[in-house]
Amino acid sequence: MSGLAEYFEQHRYKPQYYIGDRVQGKWNEIPFRGSVGNDTLINELEGPRISVHSDLPIKYKGTYYTVIIVKHKDIKEFK
Repeated sequence: MSGLAEYFEQHRYKPQYYIGDRVQGKWNEIPFRGSVGNDTLINELEGPRISVHSDLPIKYKGTYYTVIIVKHKDIKEFK
């Protein structure tokens, strides 16, 4: 069993943000602030992405969003 743990430790994606980390940034040119839900790698083509639970609902094209998916380049840590 330790062989699998060692493999994943050496070869798989390690998150930059963890659950509950506070972040801010822009999503579709709309500024937001919220908490990280997940920082994961879905596939190698798309690259890593982060789900963020926004503090306030975001209205975009007539729909309100409370959870958004962003790339690392679109956010930074909120201090």
